[in-house]
Amino acid sequence: MRLVFLGTPEAAVVSLEALLAAGHDVALVVTRPDRKRGRGGELSPSPVKKAALEHDVPVTHRLADVADVGAERGIVVAYGAIIPATLLDVLPMLNVHFSLLPRWRGAAPVQRAILAGDRETGVSIISLEPTLDTGPVHLERRVTIGDDTADELTRRLAETGAEALVEVLASRDLLDHPIAQSGESTYASKIEPDEYRLSPTMTSEMASRTVRLGRAYFVMDGKRVVVDAARMTSEVLEPGWVAEEHGEVLLGLQGGSLALAFVRPEGRATMAARSWWGGLRPVQDRRSWS
Repeated sequence: MRLVFLGTPEAAVVSLEALLAAGHDVALVVTRPDRKRGRGGELSPSPVKKAALEHDVPVTHRLADVADVGAERGIVVAYGAIIPATLLDVLPMLNVHFSLLPRWRGAAPVQRAILAGDRETGVSIISLEPTLDTGPVHLERRVTIGDDTADELTRRLAETGAEALVEVLASRDLLDHPIAQSGESTYASKIEPDEYRLSPTMTSEMASRTVRLGRAYFVMDGKRVVVDAARMTSEVLEPGWVAEEHGEVLLGLQGGSLALAFVRPEGRATMAARSWWGGLRPVQDRRSWS
């Protein structure tokens, strides 16, 4: 099938490469513009653009170019912008969405599923509509969550979604007979910066979920400490304190603690939590955090 592919991050590359491996003619890739990265401010292409160029697939940053390549269908995987209704009128599109719709419509379905404590999520292959993630479902695949980080779960969903997408395109029945979404809808809004901040008022379970998103941090002595890895523990430490107990650095929370494994102090590289704590040379056995 002659296709146009719209996607941007690493998670979308898996679907692009699966389509090419299945023999589909990807006539054009549309991705978000190159971004400045690093201290030098040099422009860097998106992961999807890099992959497309490696496969000699033409790339554009202009949605308007989609209408000129004679494609039969568009494929959207984490493109990063709303597709206008005028374009959908010209070219029908499928969307690979990383949730079991209608639960977690929106920009951050993986992160919201983790924060909510969902035990299961999945992938929905839907027909794209002008309204947000409301289209009928051609195929869904379920995935258990476990203790996955957001990055780990996204990789699993990307692989599952690529397989499901290829299956839909290979089946005239799946393509022609999608099923309307049913059930209670929830909205997966983008994670705001302050949602990554740990608080002594949090339960240890909620703090653990937040750490699994990546970028979670707490503040001690006026400086951020990013928590790269930690585990929940029943060890009791008064909320708002950090201390070393039984060889582990604990972050006191409601109903338990987090045993810190790896942290990234402000302006420094990731290190073992015990090395960080030992380097602080605390006068007292514990220190406060917020």
